[in-house]
Amino acid sequence: MQIQLDQLLPVPLKDKILQRKSGIWNENIVFNPGSFVKIKAPSGTGKTTLVHYLYNIRNDYTGKVLVNGKPWSEYGRNEIAFLRQQQLSVIFQDLRLFEQLTALENIELKRVMTPTPYCTPEKVAAMAARLNVTHVLHQSSKTLSYGERQRIAIIRALVQPFEWLLMDEPFSHLDEENTRRAAALIAEECSARKAGFILTDLDDDQHFAYNVLYQL
Repeated sequence: MQIQLDQLLPVPLKDKILQRKSGIWNENIVFNPGSFVKIKAPSGTGKTTLVHYLYNIRNDYTGKVLVNGKPWSEYGRNEIAFLRQQQLSVIFQDLRLFEQLTALENIELKRVMTPTPYCTPEKVAAMAARLNVTHVLHQSSKTLSYGERQRIAIIRALVQPFEWLLMDEPFSHLDEENTRRAAALIAEECSARKAGFILTDLDDDQHFAYNVLYQL
């Protein structure tokens, strides 16, 4: 699955963006399959907006986001649903857990959305153990700390099939040790699937062996 940006520019941020140099906005970019991509994005430059464009939940932009050579606007509803189930996963900055469900139920929503789940329940349990959230799996997600929610959101994104993983500040509420554990799990899962990721964050980091770095 190839993702391309063709002169992409968010309409709400257009005037602000055109006053500075960006390695992403208003450029022609190709994200090659299997690449580990880091996009360093200072506050207010549109990193969350970019993730939303890549996942096709916002379209207030000029230019194009192309998936396998075709703009999002040319995909039908069923095609988009298929891509999100099988090829494109996401960790939102605001996590988007369902508070009326337990942590495990939030994970299961993604795990069982295909007829043959990619991950077994045993694999989910192993991921939870690695990220130190086994003890909260049966708690309502609204009772969890933000760091616990963030780790549940990471597991939820990893239990589905994907060729690209989109991540918007995925470790913002984790301490150094939990960040190390989560990054190692993400890298292992992406490598095992020959999948790539696109990660946006505020700062430089050494969490992954990135193939390419951009400044938003």
